[in-house]
Amino acid sequence: MTTRGNEQSWVLDLGLRSGGFDALHPEGAGAFHNLGYDAGDFDRVFSRVRSAPMQPKAFARVAAETRERAEHYEKEGFGATAYAFYLRSALLWSRAQYAYFADDARKAMLRERCNAAVAKLSELGGGRIERVVLDFEGQHLFALLHLPAGQPRNAPAVILGPGMDMTKEDFLLAGQRHYAERGYVALAVDMPGEGESLSHGLKATLTNPERAVSRFVDFLAARPEVDAGRIGFFGCSMSTYWGMRAAAHEPRLRAVAGFMGVYGDFETIFNRAQPNFKTNFMYMSGYTDEEAFDADLGTRMNLWELAGRIACPVLMGIGEFDELTRLEEALALYELIRAPKEIRVYEDQFHPLGGVANEMYTYGAEWLRRALAGEFDTGRDARYYVHHDGGVTAGSADPVWWQGARPAEIAERVRAHQP
Repeated sequence: MTTRGNEQSWVLDLGLRSGGFDALHPEGAGAFHNLGYDAGDFDRVFSRVRSAPMQPKAFARVAAETRERAEHYEKEGFGATAYAFYLRSALLWSRAQYAYFADDARKAMLRERCNAAVAKLSELGGGRIERVVLDFEGQHLFALLHLPAGQPRNAPAVILGPGMDMTKEDFLLAGQRHYAERGYVALAVDMPGEGESLSHGLKATLTNPERAVSRFVDFLAARPEVDAGRIGFFGCSMSTYWGMRAAAHEPRLRAVAGFMGVYGDFETIFNRAQPNFKTNFMYMSGYTDEEAFDADLGTRMNLWELAGRIACPVLMGIGEFDELTRLEEALALYELIRAPKEIRVYEDQFHPLGGVANEMYTYGAEWLRRALAGEFDTGRDARYYVHHDGGVTAGSADPVWWQGARPAEIAERVRAHQP
């Protein structure tokens, strides 16, 4: 636990009592609903939550209620309806286990419930979701493989990387809807320090995420369904950072798209945002000493020196008022990328991009399909400011209200990190 986490946990509890889920992630419900979380389930969960420690209980109870309904419809022979309820229960079990920021027998039990629900999805869905366990540096990585119908060969593939407060199960719906149903193979992964990989002891270090991505690429490239020359990466939140690190080191990645971008220094996310983020990442990386964490990871987790090494097309998406990454830093990072690139800044949006969630997942998947098809030339530099009212300003991602008065900090950061 961090010093701020110890001293300020009451602030989070107060926020949950007064603002529910929105206190954790402003407008975040929209993003989760587009991943398959049912709005009614969320309401039932947070009607029972008055403090952070109450979350795993509330999520687990609603998950159990949803599973009971799934079992009823399965017994009655209504497979499609049962599938929908098992999906909801898998997501809720996953969210329940996430809420423990420590190794705990209850966390392991909730993970088992989640895995059981996913197994039901695979059974009812004709085996198009496969559980994957990979050896990795003496430990294991876990993933879920989403396959198109039929027997595809040489299909493009996309690695789906969740955020630090997400798991591979969060892509259960998106992996099917945006990729498998369109003829793509999708591999939803738990990176080091995330989800099931973390539950089995694999902590995140500064550099093992990019090595993990290479291991996932190895797996995909060996599958007969996959065209090894067309493998991309889609990342949310922390996986935008990990995905770009991987692109700087792994030439087999042919495109990287990311939304809810964590693109700048980590001072904001670890020392200015709600203390839960740092508390969680210290658990994900196996640190209990905050000073050691800051020295080894917190102050070293940035992309300034790596951006220029990325060669594949890059898509960056971020909210104008992202509370975890300052927009000025994201814009400066974009200037350092020399590969084909695109950035979209969403007006008045916070980190979860809840107001544009459907657009985010749909566009990200379509952009990757085009990038992996080789449609973006080496000189591509596409900048967009996406207005809250539906309009789009092309040619610049700077907020329109800046009226051309770009902060000097952007140019200073670029000069400081140019090779």
